[in-house]
Amino acid sequence: MRDIRPHRRTAALGSAGVLVAATLMAGALAAPTASATSGRAGQDREMRGAAIAADRAAKAGIDWQDCPADWGLEKPIQCGWVTVPLDYAKPDGKQIKLAVDRIGNTGTKEERQGALVYNPGGPGGSGLRFPRRVTTKAPVWANIAKAYDFVGFDPRGVGKSTPISCADPQEFVKAPKADPVPDTEADKLAQRKLAREYAEGCYERSGEMLPYMTTPNTVRDLDVIRAALGEKKLNFLGVSYGTYIGAVYGTLFPGHVRRMVVDSVVNPSREKIWYEANLDQDVAFEGRWKDWQDWVAANDATFHLGTTRAAVQAKWLELRATAKKSPLGGVVGPAELISFFQSAPYYDSAWVSVATVFGKYVAGDTQALIDAAAPDLSDTAGNAAAENGNAVYTAVECTDAKWPTSWKKWDRDNTRLHTEHPFMTWANAWMNLPCATWPVKQRTPVNVRSHKDLPPVLIVQAERDAATPYEGAVELHERFKGSRLITERDAGSHGVTGLVNSCVNTRVDAYLLTGELDTADVTCAPHATPKP
Repeated sequence: MRDIRPHRRTAALGSAGVLVAATLMAGALAAPTASATSGRAGQDREMRGAAIAADRAAKAGIDWQDCPADWGLEKPIQCGWVTVPLDYAKPDGKQIKLAVDRIGNTGTKEERQGALVYNPGGPGGSGLRFPRRVTTKAPVWANIAKAYDFVGFDPRGVGKSTPISCADPQEFVKAPKADPVPDTEADKLAQRKLAREYAEGCYERSGEMLPYMTTPNTVRDLDVIRAALGEKKLNFLGVSYGTYIGAVYGTLFPGHVRRMVVDSVVNPSREKIWYEANLDQDVAFEGRWKDWQDWVAANDATFHLGTTRAAVQAKWLELRATAKKSPLGGVVGPAELISFFQSAPYYDSAWVSVATVFGKYVAGDTQALIDAAAPDLSDTAGNAAAENGNAVYTAVECTDAKWPTSWKKWDRDNTRLHTEHPFMTWANAWMNLPCATWPVKQRTPVNVRSHKDLPPVLIVQAERDAATPYEGAVELHERFKGSRLITERDAGSHGVTGLVNSCVNTRVDAYLLTGELDTADVTCAPHATPKP
């Protein structure tokens, strides 16, 4: 299930037509590209190709310029390009360009410690807005900005970096979609057909790129960016899926890491990437959905949605049933409702806004919910970005690992999970089902583990995170020897380092500024609960 940005009106859309932003044998299609290498020998060739590409990038550097006006990145942020091979096993073959941007450190020349490179997650998220944490004077980042240039990039296939597509963006966002919770076998069959067609669309529109849309290739790209920046070693901050990029980078390039912070951790176990990880999300989302309902009930004086979790849930089910029978405004059905409401279990920052819109609906103002949950067909740029993000999410997760091809397994697992965890289970299933009929070779995930020259890594995790359940942080902590884990107790917002919590913030600052870590793991009290 891909992580989302609550300020975006148009969330990503699942292949089966489910408006949902998710993390985690098509015989009619052409055979996969033969040069999508796999196995030990293939990886060795790819790593040699990465070294060649990094050496070239170090010599070429980056031609920094003012950013294009339509990128929305104000001065003094600068933009540039880094060239990488499409296929690292063929470093002299087809090249693609990656968009990068930066803002210089705000402190003195003596204070500067190099570049801090950022990835916000996805797969499919753009990191280009990271330098704006300096231009917008975000206080949480002020200390770190004195020491580091803030560098963002669009990973391969994303945004400005040779973007891929799987569907026409305007068709992709059209609503209402079918209710993701199936009533009949015919409903399931229709969703399966949509998922297969989506996978075929990915191949038809982006077939040349698909075999190379993998996490290890994004990690190799990251190392080439490091070299192009003139950095001997990488300072990296990864959030959500960005933590998996960090985990794989630390495994493949341990000697190139200087400092690394991973926040809201994808479980890096080969057994979890990616099918099982998405099932784990369904359980965690249900728990965090209940946390939000408890908060709404405790603030009934503001929202008037009921004084107990059960009462709030009853209102949700009533809304869902109403929208299923007759979509609100003709466009907001259950799928669109899930896409809007899921931002609450993702991010505490969405708690108030989602509850406010819900309260208005119950009080008789339907339009506020329609405005919040319906796609905006006039926002062609936003719709293209949403479609691209979903395409990259699908391409990376489907190509990274082998997925079950048996519909019986998908049906059995999701039917069982839905019984106790109905909020997200089927929506997430349809989001990922294209991977069951994926038209290019699926890889074997990297065995994430420590090497002797990997320095200590700082891991930050909320205990009740829905998108990346807590067990993922524990797993990476065990695999990366010498790492330290900061747990935000009784909290569940996805992405901890950007929140105001001095127990977390001071430790992240200390690590990035001095390399200092606590002698043992740390548990922090939660950040402040949102106030209505």
